[in-house]
Amino acid sequence: MKIKSVELIKTITNMADVPKDKLPQIAVAGRSNVGKSSFINALAERKIAKISSTPGKTRTINFYRINNEMYLVDLPGYGYAKVSKAERNKWAGFINAYLGSADHLKGILLLVDMRHQPTKDDIMMCEWIMSAGFSPFIAATKADKLKKTEIEKNHRLIAQTLHVDMENIIPFSSLTGLGKDMIIERF
Repeated sequence: MKIKSVELIKTITNMADVPKDKLPQIAVAGRSNVGKSSFINALAERKIAKISSTPGKTRTINFYRINNEMYLVDLPGYGYAKVSKAERNKWAGFINAYLGSADHLKGILLLVDMRHQPTKDDIMMCEWIMSAGFSPFIAATKADKLKKTEIEKNHRLIAQTLHVDMENIIPFSSLTGLGKDMIIERF
């Protein structure tokens, strides 16, 4: 697939507001500081998602329509965010409601930070993805911040920690474009 157009169609805080058309949806999940907005901007080749220096700014589910053919669905980040526990629990309920009831959800792309071993939250999300019947599809972000030998070592570490095959993990950089084409091919 060649991405020709990306547009933010809807931001929702209520399941009743999910787009009603029948376009397939791919959700993007990851920690609050993993670089989801940078990832979306890199795919769009323009700034469409807001990037903040403070993790946890995405508090809605954002629907980006790609080529009028599908949606990339940006979920609020999990893990670190400077918000109350009650607010984090509210997000978790909202995310679970979407993931559990999205009729047109065709896959979930999990973003993990390539510089670090996946967290307990990353492991839990990956396990949930697989238990829901989806194949693991993982983008390891911020690969540009590592040397080639570190990328190889961390690629293996991520696969071992998440209990997935290495070919299900694509090293990615929003700065250099590393892995972008491979990820788009998987859509």
